[in-house]
Amino acid sequence: MQKQTFWQSLFRTKPVEAYQREAQQTVLRRALGRWSLVSLGIGAIIGGGIFTLTGVAAKLYAGPALALSFVIAGIACLLAALAYAEFASIVPVEGSAYAYSYATVGEIIAWFIGWNLILEYMMGATTVAVAWSGYFEKLLHLFGIEVPYWLMNDPFTAKLKAKEMGLEPPAFSINLPGFLIAWVVTSILLRGIKETASTNNLIVFIKVGAVIFVILAGLFFINPDNWTPFIPAPEIDAKGNIHYGWSGIFTAATIVFFAYIGFDAVSTQAGEAINPRRDVPFAIVASLLITTILYIGVSVVLTGMVPYKELDERAPVASAFAGAGVGWATYIITFAAVAGLISVMLVMLLGQTRIFLAMAKDGLLPERIFGYVHPIYKTPFRSTLLVGVIMSLVASFVPIVNVSELTSLGTLLAFTLVSLSVFILRLQRPDLERPYKVPLWPLVSLGGVVVNIFLMSQARKENLRAFALWGLIGLLVYFLYSRRQSKLNRQAEVLSDL
Repeated sequence: MQKQTFWQSLFRTKPVEAYQREAQQTVLRRALGRWSLVSLGIGAIIGGGIFTLTGVAAKLYAGPALALSFVIAGIACLLAALAYAEFASIVPVEGSAYAYSYATVGEIIAWFIGWNLILEYMMGATTVAVAWSGYFEKLLHLFGIEVPYWLMNDPFTAKLKAKEMGLEPPAFSINLPGFLIAWVVTSILLRGIKETASTNNLIVFIKVGAVIFVILAGLFFINPDNWTPFIPAPEIDAKGNIHYGWSGIFTAATIVFFAYIGFDAVSTQAGEAINPRRDVPFAIVASLLITTILYIGVSVVLTGMVPYKELDERAPVASAFAGAGVGWATYIITFAAVAGLISVMLVMLLGQTRIFLAMAKDGLLPERIFGYVHPIYKTPFRSTLLVGVIMSLVASFVPIVNVSELTSLGTLLAFTLVSLSVFILRLQRPDLERPYKVPLWPLVSLGGVVVNIFLMSQARKENLRAFALWGLIGLLVYFLYSRRQSKLNRQAEVLSDL
């Protein structure tokens, strides 16, 4: 048999039928029903983003039109969600966007997607761990408990805080809450999917209740004058960045996009869903629609309670209620954020280890580490431990600045390629059984590509450069290890020798 050329080897694809066989032979425990999957989606989506990013997005970029930014980001996500839903019904495996790309556009693109999903899942979870530490410190402060700053911050941040307070830099400092919560989440994940889902369901109930409280209670303190003008006139700063106007609304959409990240994690649970071909598509779309409605409600209430230029960038929701004389609401909001961020970390790390498992099955990552499934707990045990170690150390000792937008770029790229892959697979394999089909094809599929690329283009230049550097590192790893170890590459070498 003729040997593959170098170019052909980069774009070799894994047959859809191979994925379907893997789905029937999964070693993971199938324990997730339809509403457990919806709960996982909501658990991943609603987190610190709604309680923090709204302040920056409204105050600096969108003004009262923040609700439009949420609508735009929600539409971009919905176009991608429909594509994910179709793929999940065809290829019900834990690989998510990585697997979908491998089946359609080729190995190097699939690797690149898997590499960038590390930004979405593991680095996203680490960012959330640091945010959780900040909210936990606020919660302790509300109850009059003060913890030494060198136990609440990484060494770099601790030095800055010491300088601000006129103190000598500490000899040792650690973000202890970030370290501990990373291991609490990891220990839950190690025990099994049932324990993870039960914990997530409880937390989702708490934080959805808190978001509904913010909307309903905030209605009583709205001043309609705060919504005028609804779209403020554009302003240009010294760096050339445009604030307000439609350009500001789109920039704000890329910022609040981080608050939506997570719905695609539902697709990584296909290997543990009881009826993945039916329930995973439903859960992807349902969780996104529910959270979009809640997000729009919060943004309308928040910009109605406080003039947008007076919003607190760090804790906009809590400060808005405090300013309205409802200080006790701060306790509810802070507690909900502390609890809510735990479920975000749970689902993010859950998704990351399942992506690694799929890549290890294909030989692109070491199978002994990333492909090992515990015989009793039925979880990717070693992979979960490794991710827990990395997350806890990074959260403890590394300052995380502006990672949310970098994470959004990785996610937008995944969404773009999933939308494109659905379009390609419709053309390549019209014969495949599709329990769920994207409506209005090809408009929705191509629309998803265009919208997501446009949102990527609206990101700040420094984040685009950092994203390009991350991608370059990923390509080096692929060419130095993954391309040669790929199971498709080994099969091709065997066949070429015949």
